[in-house]
Amino acid sequence: MGRRPHPKNQMGQKSPFPRLYGRHAVFAALDNPERSFRKLYLTPLTSKTLVIPPGLQVQYGDDHDLGRLCPADAPHQGFVLEVEPLENVWLGDILKQANDGDNRPILVLDQVTDPHNVGAMMRSALAFNARAIVTQDRHSPAESGVLARSASGALEQLPWVRTVNLARALGEIGDAGFWRIALDGRAEATIESALGTNQPALVMGSEGDGLRNLTMENCDQAAKLPISGVESLNVSNAAAIALYACARRGL
Repeated sequence: MGRRPHPKNQMGQKSPFPRLYGRHAVFAALDNPERSFRKLYLTPLTSKTLVIPPGLQVQYGDDHDLGRLCPADAPHQGFVLEVEPLENVWLGDILKQANDGDNRPILVLDQVTDPHNVGAMMRSALAFNARAIVTQDRHSPAESGVLARSASGALEQLPWVRTVNLARALGEIGDAGFWRIALDGRAEATIESALGTNQPALVMGSEGDGLRNLTMENCDQAAKLPISGVESLNVSNAAAIALYACARRGL
């Protein structure tokens, strides 16, 4: 992969590259063979707790120095890693891996923009053995320390497809045999009945506006979660419950 010119990068200076922070996110990135590293920032104490990959540039500072590289009050724990963004995963590769009898879901996000929510959904998707997460490139968060920390290592393991046209991607997913379920609190069917024995693609809408009309038109069925007492759940909580429902089938 071609590498961009390396900017001068002093403590506290902004960088065009993602900076991951926190022990879990940094260690997961260091263990990912697909990840390219630019610079590792450590405190003298945390430098004793890991094996630094050969050739990786390291800069040392105190907790305050590392804090200047992260969002305000971010719990960096003495680890900050500047990285190259991961290569985008091609949807066609994910769909080719979908074999008969393997009903692992795909999670599709329609303009979910909060990096905390996207990271949390990545974590749930990995925990419940989803194939991949699919987002629209222009209306979803980029890689960042916030997203990586919320994902708790899942950013480095779960395939992430970023597509220009979500409606076209849903068409390809349907053509590959997936049953596209739009999660909508107004639906009559519940997630359990909609799942059946199909190979599902769970489609989740944005935090405020929900699913767009064009997205709904490219789904096979709408379904709701069987909740009561509240009108709706946070989108990341709803995704976790839907993914759990997928994993429970046949048990």
